[in-house]
Parts: sequence; structure tokens; C-alpha cells
Amino acid sequence: MKKPADSRPFHWQRVRRLSLLLLGAWFLVTLGSVWFARELAQISVFGWPLSFYMAAQGSILAYLAIVGIYAWRMDRLDARYRRDADGA
Repeated sequence: MKKPADSRPFHWQRVRRLSLLLLGAWFLVTLGSVWFARELAQISVFGWPLSFYMAAQGSILAYLAIVGIYAWRMDRLDARYRRDADGA
């Protein structure tokens, strides 16, 4: 009987890629709202400057979305790894 190929390297490659992508998104949200605060202040969201909105609520919502995406994708990646490891 043929043994299934080890899928650990593929799994960890996908995990690293996902982590780096989401870390990049976190970095852009954090640095972007500070670095471009003057430019973001020209844009109005619900009557407030976008720079104020990002500092007060927007960044926190973006971080929550990043954590949610990470949990959802890791659940799917881990389920796929378990399925591959079981040889199904």
C-alpha cells in the first residue's frame, strides 16, 4: 500500500504565507492611519475626518477583521491538513 506524501511542508508554507499577508495588512492599517493622517483628515466619514475615525474605531475594526480572517482560514487549513494526514 502506498503511503501518502507528507503534507507538512505544504501546510506550513500556507500558514507562513497567510501570517505574512495578515501581518502586512496589520502593518498597513497601523502605519497608514498615522503616516497619512493629514491626507485622511480631508476625507469625511459620517461627518468625522477619516483620520479621527481610523484612530477611534476603524483600526480596531480592521484588527478584529484580521483576527477573524486568520481564525477562519487556519480552521480550514488545519482541517485540510488533518484530512491529508489521514490519507483520505
